[in-house]
Amino acid sequence: MSSQELVEFAWGLANCGYDFLWIVRNDLLAKGDAAATATLPPEFLEATKGSASSRAGASRRAVLRHEAVGVFLTHCGWNSTMEGLSAGVPMLCWPFFAEQQTNTRYACVEWGVGMEVGDDVRREVVEARIREVMGGEEGREMKRKAMQWKDFGVRATMQPGGRSLANLESLLKDVLTASSKKAA
Repeated sequence: MSSQELVEFAWGLANCGYDFLWIVRNDLLAKGDAAATATLPPEFLEATKGSASSRAGASRRAVLRHEAVGVFLTHCGWNSTMEGLSAGVPMLCWPFFAEQQTNTRYACVEWGVGMEVGDDVRREVVEARIREVMGGEEGREMKRKAMQWKDFGVRATMQPGGRSLANLESLLKDVLTASSKKAA
């Protein structure tokens, strides 16, 4: 991400009218650019005082599970995508490389839980996308589908009869059986 893209995202967030938490890693910017938080203009910091918070080390999973979270701005790496789905949070997708484009396609087209920012990062686009996800008809449908994916994940992993739980129990049984045979 370039420092200009960071500034455009920042102003898009500021102009959308919603309070936000922005987890900004210092290695977020392209090599050669200043630390991410140092790049934000003083006007942005002043304009968002009281409505925005920026953190460098917050737990993404814990933040996503908070009931106040309305949308997850993500590059759509596999871990981020799974954390967004398991939290039932719609995603605003901005992929860079590798599997991120594929994950974005699934989030936006196949699963219906995401909306892509696009290559041309402008504050107006970021603001419009956030407003749609947070308050528009498409955003409500994304939230409904995101909650369905969350429920599906809970059933598959934690409830008796769920496939993932059954597979884990089967694995544990096999390991314990093999271990007891070795001991005998």
